[in-house]
Amino acid sequence: MKQLKKQKITKVTPFRMLVTYYFITVALSAIALSLPFARKPGADWSFMDAIFTAASAVSVTGLTTVSIVDTFTTPGIFLLMIVLQIGGIGIMSISTFFWLLIGKKVGLKQRQLIRTDQNQLNLSGLVALLKQIVYIILMIELLGALILGTYFLRVYPSWQDAYLHGLFASISATTNAGFDITGNSLLPFANDYFVQFVTMILIILGAIGFPVWIEVKNFLMHKEENIRFRFTLFTKITTTTYFLLLGIGTIVILLIEFSHFFVGKSWHEAFFYSLFQSTSMRSAGLLTLDVNQLTPSTALFLSSLMFIGASPSSVGGGIRTTTFAVNILFLFHFARGRSDIKVFNREIHHEDVIKSLVVLMLAVILAGLSVFILSLSEDASLTAIIFEVASAFGTCGASMGITADLSVLGKSLLILLMFIGRIGILSFLLTMANNEKEPDFHYPKERVIIG
Repeated sequence: MKQLKKQKITKVTPFRMLVTYYFITVALSAIALSLPFARKPGADWSFMDAIFTAASAVSVTGLTTVSIVDTFTTPGIFLLMIVLQIGGIGIMSISTFFWLLIGKKVGLKQRQLIRTDQNQLNLSGLVALLKQIVYIILMIELLGALILGTYFLRVYPSWQDAYLHGLFASISATTNAGFDITGNSLLPFANDYFVQFVTMILIILGAIGFPVWIEVKNFLMHKEENIRFRFTLFTKITTTTYFLLLGIGTIVILLIEFSHFFVGKSWHEAFFYSLFQSTSMRSAGLLTLDVNQLTPSTALFLSSLMFIGASPSSVGGGIRTTTFAVNILFLFHFARGRSDIKVFNREIHHEDVIKSLVVLMLAVILAGLSVFILSLSEDASLTAIIFEVASAFGTCGASMGITADLSVLGKSLLILLMFIGRIGILSFLLTMANNEKEPDFHYPKERVIIG
């Protein structure tokens, strides 16, 4: 009997175990945030609010059915920051880090879960990678908290309030969570370029991808002469795509809103509005304007940015930058009659091309089906529904103000989207796979007419 139980446990794939751990974390977070000390007396709080807020925090999305500042006490805000850290760094990464702190060894099963959680390809070097990720992200958050907290001394009445807002803003930006305790996102700092600049740096550091940090650190510490440091293809593709999308997003927002929202505003106001929204609307969700004041064209364009999301192995969601880049490169090469993809003097593996196509196809189906269901169940405009779906799937957290008014079905669907967006389409799909070997035979191949 015991042997049979062991066999059943070993058959559970790392993807299923990871999904289970995320579900458990959401449940525990919902219970913790519902404790009396975490909430202000008389604050509206229901079971659905608890589950939705916990799922949004664990997936570092930022969509919420309640006002954070009006609902949670100071201990509750600190509790929320802990949940954001767990969700941002990764459940297996943060738990294994504490496992290492108490002197325990990391087994093969844990390494497999870390690899799945961080979307890595190899088992080797995972523990060292995990340590570097945790140390770097905590250092960035601490530095951001000190800078913003010190700056906020001129904004808030006491140093306690200033540094609390600085710490929360730093964690929320670095983890791309999108939560705020101002009650109005970053709209109070719409003309404060210093706060916006620091926030954008923190957002980029969180969304660019953990492996990129490590490679940049190794590059800066590289001291061997006569040996040229070479960045990996992943780093080259993801950074190039990330900053291209950031620049294109800024330009497109400027052009669309030039004769609308930006009328009467100075060039630097229009530029910073565009730059900040292009940076934040990929996965962070912090806003310096009311998106309802933008044209539907801009709202749909921002939805596409949220759908793409951040880089793999980062705090963000969506289909990820590399998926978008590989699909664009595939279309370009296929149109030229080539089946292989060559970029940066390297050739992308055929399996990765197939994965990118699968991720994009499933993401489009999932988002499209979600929009269809919400259009039937909710009393909201189609633009607002598309925006909400893209925000949930991209774990962005921006909203056109319909989140709290959604039905139970609508909120449940957004929870599922936030969850899938955080762990990734591919990881979610592989939860249905079994540890079975592929059959060692093939049927005769036959061509099918396509297109």
